[in-house]
Amino acid sequence: MLSYRHAFHAGNHADVLKHLVQIQLLKYLNQKDTPYMYIDTHSGAGVYALDGNYAAKNAEFETGISKLWDRKDLPEPLADYVQVIKALNPSGKLRYYPGSPYCADAIMREQDRLRLFELHPADSKLLADNFRKLEAHAAEQGKRPTVRGKRVMIERANGFQGLKALLPPPSRRGLVLIDPPYEDKTDYRTVVQTVSDALTRFATGTYAVWYPVLNRLESRQMPDKLKRLPANGWLNVTLSVTTPSPDGFGLHSSGMFVHNPPWTLEPMLRELMPYLVKTLGGDEGAGFTLESGQTVATNTGTRRV
Repeated sequence: MLSYRHAFHAGNHADVLKHLVQIQLLKYLNQKDTPYMYIDTHSGAGVYALDGNYAAKNAEFETGISKLWDRKDLPEPLADYVQVIKALNPSGKLRYYPGSPYCADAIMREQDRLRLFELHPADSKLLADNFRKLEAHAAEQGKRPTVRGKRVMIERANGFQGLKALLPPPSRRGLVLIDPPYEDKTDYRTVVQTVSDALTRFATGTYAVWYPVLNRLESRQMPDKLKRLPANGWLNVTLSVTTPSPDGFGLHSSGMFVHNPPWTLEPMLRELMPYLVKTLGGDEGAGFTLESGQTVATNTGTRRV
């Protein structure tokens, strides 16, 4: 389906959770000199104008980044995340919000590679245009690439399918972000199939799946199915900001499921999530869950606030 536009939801509480985790995963990969590949299966437009027609319609960013923008007490991981957004808004006013490709580009090093997929024709064009502007700006600043090969490659294609040809990456190091719109309920099944296939091709890669927590069977079952895939550990974190509405509409909660997470991720989130709940929470329904395990979900130590 090609109706979904992430611009309507840019900067909301779900983006905060997704990009916070994404940035921490990339910073961990940066600790080794060996280059790595970042693959984004559903890249979107790359950058979103929060005062534009799409984002301003529901102003969902007010449930997320707006509540963190002027905070002076941000824990370090959240400060790292907010700094990426502030770098995109040098005037100090929150006008633009970066999608996952821009967040990745801001954290990754010159020797690392970005491979970005986006099927929506309008967003795919915007994504390419935005990265051309970034390259042009870098050239104006006198920054020239010092490594061979194309650092950023953008393809208008189905990321579920395009992922296969890229695994394993040449350096055997990489992060894959899977973030489909889930408008079509078959996306839930396709995510599990895609990660399962990817783990057979590149067993040591890190795979991060964002998903909405909804009152529908597919949404509730997908994390349990992901837990059963063979990997060197998994982590599942969810953030709820309000009590679900009686009619079931609206996104009040979302999650990030990570296969092969770095050992630093869980203790960081255990310290950080109570702060996020307190800062972003809208009522007594706000809370979080955090669990981890191996290939089978046993005693995972779920924690709620």
